[in-house]
Parts: sequence; structure tokens; C-alpha cells
Amino acid sequence: MGKKCKQEECPKCLPEWLAAFGDLMSLLLCFFVLLLSMSSMDAKKIQEAIGSLAGALSVLEGGTKMEISREKVELPSVQEIRISKEKTQQQVQSQLQKTITEVNEMLKTTGSPDIVLEEAEKGFLLRLPATLLFASGDARIINDDAILFLKRIALIIQKLPKNITIDAVGYTDNTPPPINSPYKDNWELSAARGVSVVKELIKDGVDPKRLKASGRASNNPVASNATSEGRAKNRRVELYFFSTGTNGENKAQKSILDMSKTTK
Repeated sequence: MGKKCKQEECPKCLPEWLAAFGDLMSLLLCFFVLLLSMSSMDAKKIQEAIGSLAGALSVLEGGTKMEISREKVELPSVQEIRISKEKTQQQVQSQLQKTITEVNEMLKTTGSPDIVLEEAEKGFLLRLPATLLFASGDARIINDDAILFLKRIALIIQKLPKNITIDAVGYTDNTPPPINSPYKDNWELSAARGVSVVKELIKDGVDPKRLKASGRASNNPVASNATSEGRAKNRRVELYFFSTGTNGENKAQKSILDMSKTTK
């Protein structure tokens, strides 16, 4: 048998449980270091959070006001506003073009002149044939299709800038009103037709302050009065859109006149 050492001669060492506990702590330390190395710390967000907390506790340097992140209070840029306006304008153009196309398809079956959208001196105009709106020698709008069309035009007007004014101008051909007409001459008839269109737009929700009405009788014909087709084109109501702003001419042509280009 080997020789056993005496109790007092054995070297002193750590208890077994302490060695196991040390190994466990080492493994935990490696685990958390690994987690930390795999995570990404956003210093900017941490700084904002610290600033918010410090502001809430009134411990900011030089006072109690907290500096707010510029990203949260930055106003839309001019480019963003322009893009938003262009998008709205495109939607209005598309809606107006669709409306005109649908009504023109309907007018083809009646032989009536088409609705025309074209550029004007300080804006643009929408030319409506009288056959769409009125009976011969009359200024009352009783046609359901005409009423529906003006309702859709009213919705489009409400989407336009508030500085856009609409002047409804009535025109006739060179033929006097019928004997049984309540209007003495073409001046009264054309003016009454312009007023009727304005009243219908007001009924459909357009601000009266944006509307005007007038009549030009047989002046400024768009076709010859020598033929029935030409006289039909001359009997019309023109909705003249123009800007009343400081730079009205430029604004109307830049922001709205593109509508007429899409219809050509």
C-alpha cells in the first residue's frame, strides 16, 4: 500500500463548488459579451432619449428647455410642395378630360358641337354649346345631362386655387330671338344664359365670389353665321378661367393651362 501523507502535510486548495461557480461566471460573461458584440447601438437615438429624459427632469445645461430633433419639426420643402401641387393638378386635369370626353361622346348622337377646352389670353376657357344647355330662344337649364355636367364642373372648380375666377359669358348667333321669346334681343338672351350657368354653379357649391356673368350677343363669333353649323357653334356659353392674383397671368398659364394641352 502507498504511503499516505499526514493531514497537516496535504496542500490547501479551493473547494470544488467554487471552481464550478467560477466556470459558470466565465461562461455567462462570454455570453453577454457576444450579445453586445452582435447588437448595434444607435448613438443618435440614445442621445435624443437622454435629452428627453433630462428635459423632463429639468436638468438641461443653461435652463430647462430641451432641444428637439430637427427631423421632427422640419417643414415641407418647396420641392415637396410643388410635387404635391402637380399631383393635384394632374388629378384635376384627368377628371376634367374624362368629363369632357364623356359628354362629347353623348353630343355626337345629337349633332351638337363639341365642348372645347382651349387657352385664352390670361387663362383658359371652356366652351359649352348652347344646344347642351338650353332650348332654342330660352335661357333656362332644364336638360338633366346639362345639369349633371355642370355639377361635375363645379366639383372641379372647387379643387382649383382660390384665386381662380370664372366668368360665364353668353353668346348667340346673328339671328334675333323668336317672337315668343321673353328676351327682346340677343343681348338680353346671351346675358341671361350666362347668369343661368352661374346660378347653377352656385347651386352646386361654387363660391359666388369666384363667379361672374355677362353676355356678348353675336359679337366675337367662332364660326361663320352663313351656315347652320357655324351658327350652332356661335350659340355658346364660355367659362373663362383666370387668376386674380398679383402675377395672375403667369400663375394661370403655369398651373392650369396644361389642362387645355391634354385635350388637344
